[in-house]
Amino acid sequence: MDIIILDMETYYDKTDFTLKKMTTEAYVRDPRFQVIGVGVKINDGEAEWASGSHKQLRKYLQSNYDWKNSMLLCQNTAFDGLILSEHFGVHAARYADTMLMAKAIHGFDSPSSLKALAELYGVGHKGTEVEAVSGWRREEFSPEDLDKYGDYCINDVELTHEIFMKMLRGGFPVKEMQLIDLTLKMFVRPRLELDKELLEAHLVDIRHKKDTLLAESGHMVEDLMSNLKFAELLKSYGVMPPTKISVKTGSEAYAFAKSDKEFIALQEHDDFRVQAIVAARLGVKSTLEETRTERFLGIAERGQIPVPLLYYAAHTGRWGGSDKINFQNLPSRGENAGKIKNAILAPEGYVVIDSDSSQIEARVLAWLAEQEDLVTSFREGKDVYKVMASAIYNKPEEEINKPERFMGKTVVLGCGYGMGSDKFRSSLNMQGVPLTKREAATIIHKYRDTYPKIGELWARAQQVLDYMVKGDSIYFGRKGVLKVRAKYRSIELPSGLMLPYRGLKTQLTPDGKEEYLYKSRYGWNRIYGGKVVENVCQAIARCIIGEQMILIAKRYEVVMTVHDAIACIAPEAEAEEAQAYVEKCMRWVPDWAEGLPVNCESGYGRSYGDC
Repeated sequence: MDIIILDMETYYDKTDFTLKKMTTEAYVRDPRFQVIGVGVKINDGEAEWASGSHKQLRKYLQSNYDWKNSMLLCQNTAFDGLILSEHFGVHAARYADTMLMAKAIHGFDSPSSLKALAELYGVGHKGTEVEAVSGWRREEFSPEDLDKYGDYCINDVELTHEIFMKMLRGGFPVKEMQLIDLTLKMFVRPRLELDKELLEAHLVDIRHKKDTLLAESGHMVEDLMSNLKFAELLKSYGVMPPTKISVKTGSEAYAFAKSDKEFIALQEHDDFRVQAIVAARLGVKSTLEETRTERFLGIAERGQIPVPLLYYAAHTGRWGGSDKINFQNLPSRGENAGKIKNAILAPEGYVVIDSDSSQIEARVLAWLAEQEDLVTSFREGKDVYKVMASAIYNKPEEEINKPERFMGKTVVLGCGYGMGSDKFRSSLNMQGVPLTKREAATIIHKYRDTYPKIGELWARAQQVLDYMVKGDSIYFGRKGVLKVRAKYRSIELPSGLMLPYRGLKTQLTPDGKEEYLYKSRYGWNRIYGGKVVENVCQAIARCIIGEQMILIAKRYEVVMTVHDAIACIAPEAEAEEAQAYVEKCMRWVPDWAEGLPVNCESGYGRSYGDC
């Protein structure tokens, strides 16, 4: 398969028509959009520059290259690939991207611009000619200007190719290349449609409810600035107000500042009333649901929805939101659950099949820790939440009621990474479940006594940190799954990629205790054994989901992945057959994960919300 390396140069105006101020989708579909020219290179051949009218460029791109048997490579393929698709009717067989590869190799938060990568790999320097042509339409370029711009573009093409080859020689995993391809196709070859009328109705409804709720709350926006009144209003909606220790007084205070993470998170609360009052408190005119609906409606007016997922968007390799749309946080519960999901439609004659891997992190944790009784419970399909509740309340599983099962579920899903009793108590209080300190401590001890191998894994992970700092090797977890690369301060994952702890070091806390820190783009992060276990479990789950996605894509087009779920489309006539195939894939594990009891739930329908 040939590699076609490509770079588009397009009209932009840094005052109001630029990717710094617009989404990629909106920019590419805007009436002002124009391609100035394109740089293209096939394999090791000589790169060339082409410029002309839209009709001329369309003919050039469609006639001169065998796209059906080629892989498109760009520095930002979501951008260039969408242009090829939307404006020139060009679809490559496969897609690759040096920027995305860099995120997997060097860390999701490492600099990954072409300029930064060119310097890192020592392949040359990116030019700056683009900075001088803001606001220039193609017709305004002189022949000399176009030639100069073409040289700049060709240099970018050559840099991209050289960086890519160095990454390949460095051993970039083949399966990760496949996942990059699948992720990009979700965006550059959009298949899902949007129900414009449903979105319009939802937007009207949201705005009406917001105004009504604020009026019915009995509080003016000014009143919501009172900490006491705001706290009482949150409590009336079943939300325990988040708190923090005041730096000034040293005592507990409400965490209602714009920088308080727990407070900011309430903007995404399942209860729309909570969203509305938090938005008012923050001085935001629109709730998150309102802004999200407006954005989807804008896309609906322009065409199908390119699904913007960012490959390797987190430390653990998971996908994240991109292009100002985060499919990872569409509401799944609460008053607005399903409203936007119902507006996301399969193409005519197709259905969306969505399959969610059941409790995959908890299953990976039990398996990695070799907590065989819990692994067996998962494998035999037992209700592990009732099993845990039975141990907590010292009563038979068949006598466990709904609130007790909820407690068991919270413990199984929330305490596997070393959570202490104070944080556990605070978490439950936030959910409206009051616990005394003694009760919380008793429950945490019961979990650790019931599953001691999990606690041993935390302790081993703490040793891993010590060994990595010293540059020594150590065995960690189930044999053959993880490799500690002390020299690189990293843990090698089954995918062949690294889970890095850059600059890992120790320091003493004010009370004389030793703690570990690693460096990220945003500063130094505290790390400890339980957190390492959380990182590796999430990373392993992502590796499995990734391989399952590749299997599904052999028969059906994958259109989305959200957390531990995969969505694809299939012809309506073979919906049940396709669903069975997807479930088979989601219950499969690679050889390195032998014995891991994964399971799934699935559904299908014309809309994503029907699944």
